[in-house]
Amino acid sequence: MELPVKLRQKLADRAQLGTLRRLRTTAASIDFCSNDYLGLARSGKLRAGLESELQQYNHLPLGATGSRLLSGNSTLAEELETSIASFHAAPAALLFNSGFAANTGFFSALPQRGDTILYDEASHASIKDGIRLNFARAYSFRHNSPEDLRNKFRHATGEVYVAVESLYSMDGDFAPLNELAEICAEKGAYLVVDEAHTNGLYGPRGAGLVPELNLTDKVFARIMTFGKALGGHGAAVVGSEALRQYLINFSRPFIYTTALPLHALLSIKTAYTLLPHLDSERARIHALAKYLKKVLGQLPGISVNSADSPIQWLQAPDVAALKLISQNLLAGGLDARPVYPPTVPAGKERLRLIVHAFNTESEIEKLAAVIANVR
Repeated sequence: MELPVKLRQKLADRAQLGTLRRLRTTAASIDFCSNDYLGLARSGKLRAGLESELQQYNHLPLGATGSRLLSGNSTLAEELETSIASFHAAPAALLFNSGFAANTGFFSALPQRGDTILYDEASHASIKDGIRLNFARAYSFRHNSPEDLRNKFRHATGEVYVAVESLYSMDGDFAPLNELAEICAEKGAYLVVDEAHTNGLYGPRGAGLVPELNLTDKVFARIMTFGKALGGHGAAVVGSEALRQYLINFSRPFIYTTALPLHALLSIKTAYTLLPHLDSERARIHALAKYLKKVLGQLPGISVNSADSPIQWLQAPDVAALKLISQNLLAGGLDARPVYPPTVPAGKERLRLIVHAFNTESEIEKLAAVIANVR
């Protein structure tokens, strides 16, 4: 049966703009694209630890067999949640199958009719989709603008939830968490921080940016994702025990989803065992981030991220030029992907560049040389 005409037209429109998405694999050997910041996804230590854990838990089924509220719960899952909560200096944690599920599960369940959500306009799609699923009023505020957030409180009714990311995945900049926490404390609002891109990279033992800034007591909930620096899959919402119980009872993505399988749980457990011992890898990433920013900043006409972040980006005059840069990088064995609307606003298409603990200065120099030659 054919796709409806109006949907075929939407695909044709994207193809005409040059922004039609396609799945592809890559043979490029130098990674400036993935979220595997610490290299754990390719780590022999993670693999060996996971295999050892699998041997210890070989009495459990590989699949969860059902949702947590039916047959899918286990002592392993509950012990892992307790361990994750302790690691992140929180009273409790609840596992979700992905960061997307955690955000939609949180924001669709917590705010009620008559409440208000104020969210950074650059927030992840999962936050925005969760907001669309509830009956609260929602207003965006200008990206990383405490002033505009304060201004938006004039619309607020009921309980107010403020949603931000600690490190934004497209812009590579950090939320002004200290100022945001002050405003929320002053207004009696609930601050919710998505730590997807800081979990494992910042804070004591890699516990995140919120603990690094000593804000754990001022943040209502954190979303800790495992598919990036931890090299696995899944996520957890960390916060109070009452929050955990509320999500168990009212979060539909938690209630109606088959639980994470054994392999995923043990991968998360092993990654958290390794995180405290990766200080040198974290320092390496931060040093390479500064070096990438420096090298890109030396290219004429290139704007760079002002933050010393592992996420950098560059813009080209148009989509065709952006594709040409990406193709030339791929031909040179460098994997860096362009990002198109609607992931970023129209006119803000960019090449996103991510540094990892396993990258080298010479690889960064090669990256810059290819970009300079294309331009």
